[in-house]
Amino acid sequence: FKSFNVIAATLYEHYDEVLNFFVNRATNAFAESFNAKIKAFRAALREVTDIKFFLFRLTKLYA
Repeated sequence: FKSFNVIAATLYEHYDEVLNFFVNRATNAFAESFNAKIKAFRAALREVTDIKFFLFRLTKLYA
């Protein structure tokens, strides 16, 4: 029963986030999608040396 208690404790600790999904149907899909876009953009521009320009381009494309 130790594993059940660990799962129960985790749910008890994060019950606000768990209930938020069922009440508002809120997920973090937007954040995950944005992270995927950043990773794809970064992969297309390998070995970027000018970090300021990289961030500028990123904000112009996705902001």
